[in-house]
Amino acid sequence: MKTPPAVPEASGTGGGAVRVASAGHAAYAAVMIFLGIQGLIEGGFTVIWGGVPKSLPGRQALAYLCASVSLASGVGLLFRRTAALAARALLALLILWFLVWRVRALFLASLIEGTWSCGETMVMAAGAWVLYAGFATDWDRRHLAFAFATGDPGVRIARVIYGLGLLPFGYAHFANVKGTASLVPGWLPWHVFWAYFTGAAFLAAGAAIVVGVWARPAAALSALQMGLFSVLVWLPIVIRGNLNAFQWGEVVDTCALTAAGWVVADSYRGGPWLGTGRRSPAGPRET
Repeated sequence: MKTPPAVPEASGTGGGAVRVASAGHAAYAAVMIFLGIQGLIEGGFTVIWGGVPKSLPGRQALAYLCASVSLASGVGLLFRRTAALAARALLALLILWFLVWRVRALFLASLIEGTWSCGETMVMAAGAWVLYAGFATDWDRRHLAFAFATGDPGVRIARVIYGLGLLPFGYAHFANVKGTASLVPGWLPWHVFWAYFTGAAFLAAGAAIVVGVWARPAAALSALQMGLFSVLVWLPIVIRGNLNAFQWGEVVDTCALTAAGWVVADSYRGGPWLGTGRRSPAGPRET
């Protein structure tokens, strides 16, 4: 068995040099930096950290903590020396957030809202998990009880979580056809058709990724679909400059989910940074 080569540093020669493993990695880090800055400026929870009751003691401090983790992890993901720690901290917080607040929402919020919030956090956690699986150090594998979360096993778990997270998005399109159709750009015909089509696409992609059938194109197309939603739906509204607070949150949320989907889609390309080997000049995969 050949040991995968070390990840080359993107620039410089020191251990702290910038380390950008893929375009999805860069986009995910940039989104987390933006969310961190936004949270610190506004002093509240950004879109991926919602769901905290207003009556919770220390709510403001928790909001600043989430913003700080977002900013620090986003910056940390870009540097070789801190990438593993940043991904580990972000993944741990997202999992904790899911267990504490998203599961709670399933019982207190409407079915659409509760399942959507779960899917949202699962997609973001999947992106963080892929990065952690790829950037984990020998220390992670030796000292943490969840060594299975790194390397190939960790990537596979992250993909399943991502696939499951897409299912609520598809459900929401069917459960709220009228609301979804209203977001379809006016120059496109058949608004209701596109509402059903995109919902079915999310469901099909999620199922394909979970069962591992046509998973690679499903992951790529799901990220593309979310990206197109940003461009076709939200970009024209941003250009017009008439976004309300809810719409602005949706813009940021869509960009965050697209970045996470991009990371998962990148994971199917393999590469030594994910611990998934590489292709030799002759073509076969080395393991």
